[in-house]
Amino acid sequence: MNQRHERIETRPDIMGGKPVIRGTRITVEQILRKLGAGMTVEQILQDHPRLTVDDIHAAERFAADYLADEDVAFG
Repeated sequence: MNQRHERIETRPDIMGGKPVIRGTRITVEQILRKLGAGMTVEQILQDHPRLTVDDIHAAERFAADYLADEDVAFG
């Protein structure tokens, strides 16, 4: 696992190997879709009390890094 993304983990036995916030079953995709649908960070935190603001920002950074360098394989 890339050390730049300590809050993100990818394991085949969790959510089919999709990137999730470490220690949860909340995928990076779920967070991004909620943000894309117009939800605020505060609304996402209300829906998922185990998350922190840092977790949401980590999901955004992970997605940006993934898209910036598609040659990098995570997992």
